Amino acid sequence: MKALRQKPVLLLSNGHGEDLSGAKIAEALMARGIAVEALPLVGHGRPYRQVGVPVLGSTRECSTGGLGYTSLAGQLREIREGQWTYLLGRLLWLARHRRRFQRVVGVGDLLAVLGAWLGGPGAAVYLVAYSSHYEGQMRLPWPCGALLRSPLIVQIWSRDALTARQLSAQLGKPVVFAGNPFLDGVIDTAHPSAQPPAQATPQGQSLALLPGSRMPEALHNLGLMLQVVSRLPSGLHEGQQQGQPLRIQAALVSSLTAEAIEAMAAPLGWQLDPSRSLLRRGPWQVELGWGQFAAILNRADLVLASAGTASEQAVGLGKPVLQLCGRGPQFTAKFAEAQRRLLGPGVSCATDKPGSAAAGQATADLAAEQLAALADPGAGPRWRRQLAALGAERIGAAGGSVQIATAIMERIPATSGQNHG
Repeated sequence: MKALRQKPVLLLSNGHGEDLSGAKIAEALMARGIAVEALPLVGHGRPYRQVGVPVLGSTRECSTGGLGYTSLAGQLREIREGQWTYLLGRLLWLARHRRRFQRVVGVGDLLAVLGAWLGGPGAAVYLVAYSSHYEGQMRLPWPCGALLRSPLIVQIWSRDALTARQLSAQLGKPVVFAGNPFLDGVIDTAHPSAQPPAQATPQGQSLALLPGSRMPEALHNLGLMLQVVSRLPSGLHEGQQQGQPLRIQAALVSSLTAEAIEAMAAPLGWQLDPSRSLLRRGPWQVELGWGQFAAILNRADLVLASAGTASEQAVGLGKPVLQLCGRGPQFTAKFAEAQRRLLGPGVSCATDKPGSAAAGQATADLAAEQLAALADPGAGPRWRRQLAALGAERIGAAGGSVQIATAIMERIPATSGQNHG
């Protein structure tokens, strides 16, 4: 028996959140002995690199944070920066080299569908970017429907059950909801059926700040969040609701450095502690947590967010999300409104007018109101159960990456990596 080099499965994704889901699927495939490579179309594919997946070709960041879902000004900027020329080059490369891969799996929206179709027979798609919950009825953009109906694409997964039912009827082929792989990065996979606690922990309540992952937008969003914190009622610091002061933690990416935070926060009246891990202003303090996203999110009672995928992960964990709109380019009022339609009543926004003192005060007032509701011995447990049910409906249970990887493997011939002789 002479072993041949196994052709890899190619994960193609077109966004930072999509990279995260693609990386979780890749991890599950590699754990089962399948070789995997990645072709990210937006950004450098850091989630793939972090789990040891080879990233093909030279990569580049897009200043708008992604392709398509942005303003006209953002789209013009993408054209000026050559992002669409770069994208076309990546897709042409795939069309020329598709025989290098035994299967192509697209993760994202139309661009991922197009990439999977270019990958040839046996392609698969995880449609993380489309949901019937946006409008109540799924309307795929042209030519997405035609590509998905193609016999070249043999497996399709959706991001929720309603979308799976509607697309199965529209496409005339099975569309499966297997959960969302991005949830596997934050949930306790050893106990995937665990529900959120019925009430706040004895240690008091916790507020998580999720300013996003793209610079410089994330730094600006964090500044808006600090202004909200400084307007919170003093009773939250004094522990009037839970007997303990409100704990505030910011989940930060490495590009949001302590030096940049210090320079941004000082004019707002905040001082960086000598430990470089705390910001202080009067009675308030904010813990700065780099590389602690999952722990901070799981600990939170309420999430103040200016983020896309991170908010979806919070909803999947049964956490209420309070949006704070910034100036973009990603987390704008338009994006936030679409996110509320996608994720349902567990996501709220005090105002769509970003940056003003009035918006900061309104957000602080709503945060205090929601924390009080969560602490209420009658209303709190009911709301948490409702949030858990919402997470199950809109995001699903843990284990999506394993289910998708297992389904992919079922289509891979058992002898694809060997030659018997």
